[in-house]
Amino acid sequence: MPAGRWRAVLVIAGLVAAITTAACGGVLTKQYEYEEEIYLFLDGTATVNVNASVAALVALRGADLRVDPRARVDRRRVREFFEGQGARVTQVSLSRRHGRRYVHVGIDVDDIRTLQRLPAFSWSTYRFAREGNVFVYKQSVGKAADKAIGDVGWTGDEAVRFKMHLPSQIPFHNAPSRRTERGNILEWEQPLSERLHGVPIDVQVNLEPETILYTTLLLFGATIVAAAVTFGVVIWWVWRRGRESEELTTSS
Repeated sequence: MPAGRWRAVLVIAGLVAAITTAACGGVLTKQYEYEEEIYLFLDGTATVNVNASVAALVALRGADLRVDPRARVDRRRVREFFEGQGARVTQVSLSRRHGRRYVHVGIDVDDIRTLQRLPAFSWSTYRFAREGNVFVYKQSVGKAADKAIGDVGWTGDEAVRFKMHLPSQIPFHNAPSRRTERGNILEWEQPLSERLHGVPIDVQVNLEPETILYTTLLLFGATIVAAAVTFGVVIWWVWRRGRESEELTTSS
């Protein structure tokens, strides 16, 4: 599948999952006021999905949007907020829960290291490079906009989440969660109150130089070769036994 089409599939899948979760009202999974989800590729390109309440986008990132849940969300402003040089918004959709408006945005990024140039992501610095036998990804999340928005119904239990889908196995990481999923997925949370006050997060992830897809295809190919060799040996053995039987019959 072409890379562009694959990224489009990732964006759609992420947005569908986010909207479906919102529609379920939090029955299936925990809800977040802000969620930043990155699909990173070894060439440094990325697909980023952001799922956030309008209130969180205004308070955390200073977006020029109306937090009144009765107000119409201006999709054009949302698109302009997330778009810039080297970053293209591919999808903007809306939902509502807990009496608040939510936006779901998909962005294709040419170079993850330039993402911090955009206002929406300027609270972070991103580093990604090969160092010796591994690729090293570093993200530092710092000060939020901390823009006053009044009472929007937050109770103090709200959280934000960062999630990464990485292209290869992770031999090391120091994410706050201290765990990985399926060998190449990381996620960590922070209370919304801490994020509003800019409590920093510093994450480093080391990645194997071969993608999981490459490793899987290599293993699959090796399995096919092994099966073919075994099948060939069996055919040779049957043919050899047949020849031996014919020779014994002839000599008799």
